[in-house]
Order: sequence, then structure tokens, then C-alpha cells
Amino acid sequence: MLKTIKADFSIIKERDPAARGFLEIVFCYPGFQALVVHRISHKLWNLKVPLVPRLLSQITRFLTGVEIHPGAKIGKAVFIDHGMGVVIGETSEIGNRCLLYQGVTLGGTGKENGKRHPTLEANVVIGAGAKVLGAIIVGTNTRIGAGSVVVRDVEADSTVVGIPGRVVHQSGVKINPLAHSALPDTEGNVIRNLMERIDELENQVINFQEIIRNSNIGINDKNIHQGESQNLKDKEIMEFIGKNKK
Repeated sequence: MLKTIKADFSIIKERDPAARGFLEIVFCYPGFQALVVHRISHKLWNLKVPLVPRLLSQITRFLTGVEIHPGAKIGKAVFIDHGMGVVIGETSEIGNRCLLYQGVTLGGTGKENGKRHPTLEANVVIGAGAKVLGAIIVGTNTRIGAGSVVVRDVEADSTVVGIPGRVVHQSGVKINPLAHSALPDTEGNVIRNLMERIDELENQVINFQEIIRNSNIGINDKNIHQGESQNLKDKEIMEFIGKNKK
């Protein structure tokens, strides 16, 4: 247990530039405090000690804002950053070197017995406010974006964004685990692609209309529709998808 707590301490020094010393981490990091008490309550839970493990978890919740059920299995070098509002359910399993930000929920989706909470493999990063629900598996080195809701299994080396969570693979891209805001703008990319297609089609229609005007087939100009073009230069669209994004 002491080796595990030491690993939890070391990962904070490694990943948080604001961590300036031993006493600051011990007294000012609620995520670390919650994990230390959880290591003790989990041991008591495994020994079938009644009431005390749950009581310890509730006291920790009151003091730190982090609620970890004593039945949850948590690996080494796990970092709960800031911690407030984090909820980790009874059958959750968290692998080594995972990073959870404030407001994260590892929850269940029903009243069934047995395994009903997520399993996070090693090096998973979950952004602020994200919800991972059900007896699903989140693969190694996966990043889940802030505010996402994940209800299906996720393969290793993936990035998940949105509600419900959508997987965007980032093969071969090495990313700082603290950069949980560096996520692909999938909605913006989809809208951008659609607008480019619309812009192309509008240009084709204009060309066809010009050909008709210059032909001698006798079609009146009044019968040719002249709609107002909605292209990538429109202000509202550019503000939404960003001028400098590709």
C-alpha cells in the first residue's frame, strides 16, 4: 500500500507544474487525500469489515468532494486533479497512470448486480465533467474529452468526444496527457465539409444558369432561380467553425 501511495504522490509531481512540495501535495490536493483514504477503505472492504469502509468513503466525500466507493479497484500512479465532484462507483476498475479531472463520473446504468461500472485500462485521461457509464472497457492510452458521455467500449489509442461519445483515432500522435482540451473539433469539421460541398454545388448551378442565358433555347431569365449564396464567407458560419481551422 505504501508503494502505491508513493506512486500516487510521484505522478502528481510529474504531471502538475503547480505542485511545489511534499507538504503542499499532502495537505492541498483533495484527489491525493481521497486516494490515500480509499487505499485504506478498500483494504477493509476486502477484509469484509462492515460499515467502516463506507463510513470512511463518506467522510472523505464530505472533506474532499471526491466520492470513491470502497469496492472500486484503483491502480498505481492515479491522479485525480482538483477532484471536486468526482464519483467512482463500486465495481469501477482504474488502471495505472490514469488521469481524472473534476466532475468525472464512473457510474452504472442500471440496478443489475455484478459488474456495472467502467473499466479504465492504463494511461486513460478523462476530461472535466465527462461521464463514463456502464460495464464498458476504455482501452489503453485513450483520451475522453471534457463533457463527453461514453456508454460503449472504446478501443486503445482513441480520442472520444461528444454526447454520446464518438471515437476519433489518433494513431501515432503523441499528446501531453495534461492537454485534455487539445481535441478534434468533429462538429466543426463536418459542417466545414458540408459547406464546402454546398459552395461547390452552388458554383456549378451558377455556371449552368450562365450557359442557359447564353444559349438560344428560349428560356426566360425570370424562370431562372437566383438564390442568395450561403458559402464559407458568411460571417455566422465562419464564427462557428473558426476562420483559421482546416
